[in-house]
Amino acid sequence: MPWKTTTTMEQKIEFICEWRTGKYTITELCRSFEISRPTAYKLISRFEQQGFEGLKKQSRAPSNHPNATKENIVESILDLKAQYKLWGAKKIRELLFKEFTKQEVPSVVTVHNILKKNGLVCPQKRMRRVKPTNPIFDPRSCNEVWSADYKGKFLMGNKIYCHPLTIADSKSRFLFTAKGHYKENLKSAKAEFKRVFRVYGIPGQLHTDNGSPFGSVRAIQRFTQLSYWFIELGITPVFSDPGQPQQNGRHERMHRDLKAACAKPAAYDLKAQQRRLNHFVKQYNNIRPHEALDMKTPADIHDFSSRPFPEKIPDYQYDSKHKILKVTMSGAIRWKSYYWVYVSAALKGKYVAIEDIGNGVWKVFYRNVFLGFFDQRNLRNKQESTRLETNLV
Repeated sequence: MPWKTTTTMEQKIEFICEWRTGKYTITELCRSFEISRPTAYKLISRFEQQGFEGLKKQSRAPSNHPNATKENIVESILDLKAQYKLWGAKKIRELLFKEFTKQEVPSVVTVHNILKKNGLVCPQKRMRRVKPTNPIFDPRSCNEVWSADYKGKFLMGNKIYCHPLTIADSKSRFLFTAKGHYKENLKSAKAEFKRVFRVYGIPGQLHTDNGSPFGSVRAIQRFTQLSYWFIELGITPVFSDPGQPQQNGRHERMHRDLKAACAKPAAYDLKAQQRRLNHFVKQYNNIRPHEALDMKTPADIHDFSSRPFPEKIPDYQYDSKHKILKVTMSGAIRWKSYYWVYVSAALKGKYVAIEDIGNGVWKVFYRNVFLGFFDQRNLRNKQESTRLETNLV
């Protein structure tokens, strides 16, 4: 008899029921259901092993794939993901090389698929890429440029704000410190910079934004009291353009990881929060592979600075062609006994040098750093001070 207008499963069940009666031979059943003898024996075999469940449509995929990832590797991938929840497939794969041979470690795509299969991949929001603008700070060697910033404040469990100060090498991405402070001020920042300088040496330049205590857009050359201290140590302060955080993008990217690891949620108080920050620094430097470093860690790349921190600020000898003037407590220098040129309150008590460049125009320096110009022909009012100009008109 031909197949009836029923489902395939119903026909399989009917075939088995007819076979179990024992009234028909296999040949007769095959002829009636218009199936081959191998198909009939396959159905009977599945029924005997699994019952009616065995009659359901079977997957054609092989039960054992020759290129399937080994179970112990899959377990290691899941264990690493549990340990480093914020890491993706690339970084987790890099850690597998510590446990398995190069031939055994699967590709990044395979690791990603294993994580996705186990529900451990969160869809990422696509970031709009911003074309970097000048100046671009891209050092060629370690300690050429360091970057520093206060990570945006966040509220701890005791309802007090934590302000983490971060200092890192711009070439190796080595994070020297993430120090939690109650306030963003000169005293706290300077104390932590001293500690870092004593351990790691000093850089050639220090790249920051224009926020306190690093810089001020209203000050000459944006220099603050902290900036002048850097200059005295032989460090050149450099700043991102106002409103251009992407110019220090590598430091901002590190801040995003720090926030996710340490501030969501935050600890109860500053002592507990500092333990989280210290753990992040250790993991970021020594364990977390970095794509920009060919999947090496910052600790693998970084070298100590060859310039030690001077505990005592060395005296500076100006060139003999310069005229040396002292900055008064008001932040100005006295010119010809009764005129005033305002420089900066951050330099009060310090000595600056001025150089005549002709036509009554003078250049002003603090140590080896140029500050600005003033034109003595514009000094007309004895009661008011004239500010320095950074550009000649």
